[in-house]
Amino acid sequence: MSEAKIFLRLDLASNVRIGPGKIRLLEEIARLGSISAAGRALKMSYRRAWLLVDELNSCFRAPVVATRLGGAGGGKAGVTPLGRSVVRAYRAMEKDAERICRRRSTALIAQLRKSKPSPLRGNAGRRS
Repeated sequence: MSEAKIFLRLDLASNVRIGPGKIRLLEEIARLGSISAAGRALKMSYRRAWLLVDELNSCFRAPVVATRLGGAGGGKAGVTPLGRSVVRAYRAMEKDAERICRRRSTALIAQLRKSKPSPLRGNAGRRS
């Protein structure tokens, strides 16, 4: 039997969205100490990683990522205590949502076809 998966995206305000990508970026910044290294680890351009960090930092009352300009070795970045609390809160909500999804999706999964239907069979794929 297969298992349902859930992807949590929070819309906290009209333009404030937090989902698995931003949370993963924060986790990688915390692990690697660098926005560019975190972006590379996630196969994301440096510019994209920086834009997401800037977006996150502008959403909260205090920064979630702190940066320091660097010399020859480059700058450093770290997730602030607020950033760590954002990650913890998101992961806790995700865990709760997964638990509910697992419990409630059993009846839906039981109603699925045993094999995936071919898109060429019957009217599948045709538009009226």
